[in-house]
Amino acid sequence: MNRIILDTDIGTDSDDAVALSLAIRSPEIKLEGVTTVYGNVHVRAEIAKKIMALSSEEQVEVYPGVVRPLLHNREVFWAGIEGEGLDIDAGSAEETKHAVDFIIETIMKNPGEITLVTIGPLTNIAAAIIREPRIAKNVKEIVMMGGVVRLSHNAAELPHIEHNIKCDPEAASLVFSSGAPILMVGLDVTRQVSITRKDKDELALSGTPLAVTLTKQIEGYMDYRKRDFTFMHDPLAVATLLDRRLVKTRKMNITVEYDHRHPTGQTIGELSETGNVEVCLEVNRDAFLDLLKARVFN
Repeated sequence: MNRIILDTDIGTDSDDAVALSLAIRSPEIKLEGVTTVYGNVHVRAEIAKKIMALSSEEQVEVYPGVVRPLLHNREVFWAGIEGEGLDIDAGSAEETKHAVDFIIETIMKNPGEITLVTIGPLTNIAAAIIREPRIAKNVKEIVMMGGVVRLSHNAAELPHIEHNIKCDPEAASLVFSSGAPILMVGLDVTRQVSITRKDKDELALSGTPLAVTLTKQIEGYMDYRKRDFTFMHDPLAVATLLDRRLVKTRKMNITVEYDHRHPTGQTIGELSETGNVEVCLEVNRDAFLDLLKARVFN
């Protein structure tokens, strides 16, 4: 059983919602809580609650977190599509425990038992490490959707900077250098797991409320990006907890190269047998998509 905290910027790209549904609908995972990060974290929390209600009768607590990047030196990207079509009440947010407090308390009370699955900017995680450095040794693992090293077979097609890192490169640098064990599920593999509008239509065929809602979210994001495909970045990170054989990795040290310009935040990988980061370089796309369809869209 994988006991996890899912740290997410759910609501912009549709893949966060799919990842959350995959976690909830997988018996191998116990979701201890959801934390939201970056931008309007209360809207993101309400989106997470909506998706959970469609995914399962059980609800876990959602804890809003840090709104702005760690140093408050970068503008927050807000697409304006967050929550569209979900009928959420952004004004209904209640005061609750802060995400950073929840992360620290949960990990420190359960040493070696909690995996942090991070599918957004790393601000909450960095803030937690600053407040309680011992969580780097007490976390079981950080499974991170973020970064790109451009060492996979599709390297020439990849950008040199990835979104979650560039939103808060200072936070990312702190997390990578913390010594915590990390599985980096970056663009090297997530750009290998695209779906098209035709794929999206096939995923909706079951007609379940969850499948219909998620495929509408996927369609909305394709429309926003003005393209006929999208990537299942975040669900792949969750899927590695179900079957690590989906990915091939190499052990590395990761440094984040950044300055005060935007965009910045390049993740540089250096092979090292003593590195704290397992970097995913290849993925079994078909096996992953079959797993995703069976768990979420049936």
